[in-house]
Amino acid sequence: MPPSHDYKVFSGSSNVDLAARICNYLGRSLAKARLSRFSDGETQVEIEENVRGNDVFIIQSTCPPVNDHLMELLIMCDALKRASAASIIAVMPYYGYARQDRKVAPRAPITAKLVADLLETAGVTRVVSMDMHAGQIQGFFNIPTDHLYASPVLLEDMRRRFPKAADEVVLVSPDAGGVERARAYSKRLDAPLAIIDKRRPHPNASEVMNLIGEVKGRDAVIIDDMVDTAGTLTAGAFALKKAGARRVFAYAVHPVLSGPALARITESQLEEVVFTDTIQLTAAAKACPKIRCVPTERLFGEAIKRIYQAESLSSLFV
Repeated sequence: MPPSHDYKVFSGSSNVDLAARICNYLGRSLAKARLSRFSDGETQVEIEENVRGNDVFIIQSTCPPVNDHLMELLIMCDALKRASAASIIAVMPYYGYARQDRKVAPRAPITAKLVADLLETAGVTRVVSMDMHAGQIQGFFNIPTDHLYASPVLLEDMRRRFPKAADEVVLVSPDAGGVERARAYSKRLDAPLAIIDKRRPHPNASEVMNLIGEVKGRDAVIIDDMVDTAGTLTAGAFALKKAGARRVFAYAVHPVLSGPALARITESQLEEVVFTDTIQLTAAAKACPKIRCVPTERLFGEAIKRIYQAESLSSLFV
């Protein structure tokens, strides 16, 4: 039985291009909402369509400027809740504040949990996100949370780029925390695994200490969930070249690319860094010859369609 009510897809301002391509995949128009600011900087939202009784999907990454995009999402949710939407599904390709997922020092906040509480209070009934920095964030919500993975699109690109991956490629985790992710890719490509052991002396800084595994004579492919300032990535690339890697590539889901990231990537030993489009690239990032993006609209489009039709999402990642 098909649902007895319709659904609509709205977009915040963080990644309108991705939202438009998702709607194109779904064969429907992006629902109309006016986003603006008052003269003092406060966010103003006007929903310009009737949503009473509809399932509503809002596509919004909480990427830089993080606080502006987060507040915009919360205000949109409140407006839709007051307009009697049947359900409000926040589709967050990139979930900001995810790195603050536990107490790492006395009197430190757990901001990832705070954001989850804010979303629920605003009226969100389900969350969809991709490759959250920490898997336990799913448990911060008291509502259904669908955790999507970029692996299908990244693996498809890797297989085209490295047709003889088993003989020529080694998958590399940039730190101990990413070993499970890198191992999953290495199994699917039937390629060996290496691990960079590093020490981080202070936030947004890393020091490579040791390389576990053999990379000599192979193309090394670093696998990560995000690249922020690119310190870890470029230091890892240097260590891999020093250890005898033939070429060094990187695949990461979220192109945060803050601060000196672009300069570091441009000047690094990296041949190419491949991201998904969960965060819209700046003009400078698009102009960087070492950066390339692969699209994710099919994954998000299928997720939206299956949620609306009450079908399984797990088969997308078999």
